[in-house]
Amino acid sequence: MSSRRVLKVAEAVREVVSMAILTELRDPRIRDVTVTYVEVSSDLRHAKVHVSVMGDAQQQNRSLHGLQNAAGFLQQKIARRIETRYTPKLAFKLDLGVKHSIEVSRLLSELLPAAEPAVPDDTPESPQGEAAEQDSPLESPPGGTSTPGDDTES
Repeated sequence: MSSRRVLKVAEAVREVVSMAILTELRDPRIRDVTVTYVEVSSDLRHAKVHVSVMGDAQQQNRSLHGLQNAAGFLQQKIARRIETRYTPKLAFKLDLGVKHSIEVSRLLSELLPAAEPAVPDDTPESPQGEAAEQDSPLESPPGGTSTPGDDTES
């Protein structure tokens, strides 16, 4: 179980690294990178930065290599932001969770038949649909009286 301090440091590291990647890094290898979460060791000396990179395996490897080369710059940014005895040494790890969820979603959409809409937009409603609408308990009765679920009293 992580202490509150470790969790706060992890969140601060995630914020600093995310903003630095987005606004300050000019390395062309680092593109389409999202910091998903950060794990900080209990002694605050090491931090694993989990990143998601959109693109093929070659683009992911290039981005990870670029991030490793920029680790010193990012550690300097972290040292300025958080006041701890030690600045965590950064290690970047590819997070495949987003890619896996997209792949699972794609596979499910291929395997499961597409759900057909109950009533197409361009055709008029059937007589059964009209009857069902007339019996709807959500509408007020023609006499203007309130329904039992109505809390307003006059």
